[in-house]
Amino acid sequence: MLERKDLWSLEQYAEKRDGFRAEVLAHKQNRRVVVGQHILLVFEDEKTIRYQIQEMLRIEKVFEAAGIEEELEAYNPLIPDGDNWKCSMLIQYPDVDERRQRLAELLDVENRVWVQVGETEKLFALADEDLERANDEKTSAVHFLRFQLGAAQVSAVKDGATITFGIDHKNYQEQDVLVSEGARTSLAADLS
Repeated sequence: MLERKDLWSLEQYAEKRDGFRAEVLAHKQNRRVVVGQHILLVFEDEKTIRYQIQEMLRIEKVFEAAGIEEELEAYNPLIPDGDNWKCSMLIQYPDVDERRQRLAELLDVENRVWVQVGETEKLFALADEDLERANDEKTSAVHFLRFQLGAAQVSAVKDGATITFGIDHKNYQEQDVLVSEGARTSLAADLS
C-alpha cells in the first residue's frame, strides 16, 4: 500500500521522471502476458502503480494533500496483497468496426480468464470488483482482474511451478499459455 510519503513532489518527479519511466517500462516487460492474438494481461505491482499515480499527479498538476489522497485511494486497490495477482486486461482490435463487433461477441470474457499453477486446479479471475464495465450488449475493452490464489498455489509458485493462463469463452478459446521465466519470477515476487 502506497502512502503520500512514498511519492515524489511534482518538482522531484520532474527531475526523476525520465529515469523512473525507463525503469518502469523495463520492469513491465516481465509483467505482460499475451493470451491469444487480441488479449493482453498487464500485471500491476507497487512500482507500476506508483508510476501511474505519479503520472496522474503530474498531468493533473495535483500537489494538495486531498488530491494526492484521492489518487492513492483510487490506485492502491490495484496493488497485489501478497496472495493474489492483479492485472489490467486489454482487449485489442486496432480496427474500430471490428473492435465494436468483437466486444459484442466477447460479452462476459472477463469472467472466463483463468490461471493454473503447476498441477493445481484452474482458478478463474474475479473481474471488475470496483465497477461494472460491461453491459447487456457488449464487454469493455479494458477490465481489471484479480486472481485470488490459495495456499497450495502460493506454495507451488514459490517452489518454482509453471504458471499457465487461458481463456474459456465460446468466442475466444486460448488454452495453456505458459508464462516466460522472467514473468514467472516477477509474478512470484508479488507473493508474500
